[in-house]
Order: sequence, then structure tokens, then C-alpha cells
Amino acid sequence: MRVVIAEDAVLLRAGVQRLLADDGIETVAAVGSGDELLAAVPEHEPDLAIVDVRMPPTFTDEGLRAALRAREIVRNLPVLVLSQYVEETYAIELLSGGTGGVGYLLKERVSDVTDFLDAVRRVAAGGTAVDPEVISQVMARGRNNPLASLTGREGDVLELMAQGLSNSAIADRLVVSHGAVEKHIGNIFAKLGLDGSLEEHRRVRAVLTYLER
Repeated sequence: MRVVIAEDAVLLRAGVQRLLADDGIETVAAVGSGDELLAAVPEHEPDLAIVDVRMPPTFTDEGLRAALRAREIVRNLPVLVLSQYVEETYAIELLSGGTGGVGYLLKERVSDVTDFLDAVRRVAAGGTAVDPEVISQVMARGRNNPLASLTGREGDVLELMAQGLSNSAIADRLVVSHGAVEKHIGNIFAKLGLDGSLEEHRRVRAVLTYLER
């Protein structure tokens, strides 16, 4: 696996790089700004980008915006955000964009190296790794056990959606038709109330609901 790290804190950047190296993961570029990330991604075409949200020059959301841009440069580039806080607007856009792996972990809540490395590999493989606190802030609306109304098959489909699988991949995994998967997903959206103005974010919000529960 080949990884690009975008983190302005030198010690943290070096620490993450060392953890990856100890697990046999190669860091092809370690940069300190969003602009450097956007230069490194097309040059190295990595398997994963690990990105901090706050980057120079304003230390607000440059890193996350650069990550979104990077996924346009290298289509569906897996991105793992490692941050100190949740930037809700861009977090939703990141989680809902494309079909590549995506993760959003809070630095202060990463307490186990093995879990972190598992998240790295899962996202690089096209899966999802989202901190529950991120989920709570992004969802920002209450529901009383919204998954209870799903059938067993709908639950299976939603679980595979949460792993980052496409509709075709879900159909192959469950040995059903593509049309059946689309029908199940439509039912999931309806039962979770993900319609109307949330059209563009229904898939990610369904996955976030699953992860939260």
C-alpha cells in the first residue's frame, strides 16, 4: 500500500509515517499543506491519502477542501481524515462523494494503534471508518431506532453500503439482481425518511444511521 500524508504538525506527521512503516505501509509523500497534497496526489497516485482538516494558511478547513479536490484529480481516491474537530459541511460532502473508501477519525479519540491501522487498511480497500462522534454531529437530528423497520435483507444491503460497496458489488455479494439491490436501497431510503431535500446525501446518511446504531 502506498500512502500520502497531509499534516502540518511535523511531529504528528512523522509519527503517523513511522506507524505505517512499522506495519509495512509505504509513505510516498508527507506534506504540510493542501497545495502540496494536490501536487503529490497526481504525481504518486497513492492508494490512500491521510489528511488533516486544518492546514495552512488559515488553519480552518483547507485540508478537507484539498481532500475533496484530490478525489476529483484521482477518481475515488480513498481518503482518511484525521482531525481534531468535525467540519460538518465538508464532512458530508466528503462522505457522500464518489465510491472510494472514506474515513473520518478524531485524533483525540484514536487510542489504539491496531484500530487505527485497521481503519487505514479498511478505507484503502474501499470501506468506511467513521468516528461515532462525527456521526452524531453530522446526523444532528433525532430518530427513534430508525433501523427497526428494515427487513433482514435490507439490513444486509445497508451493512454492505456501509463497507463502501457499489450496487453491483452488493448484488454480487448477495447473489441477487442489480434491480433487486436498487429496490432494497429505495426501501431503505424511504423507511429512514431520506428523501426530498436530502436527495444528494441519502446514501451517506443511510450509512451514517447504520454506523451510529
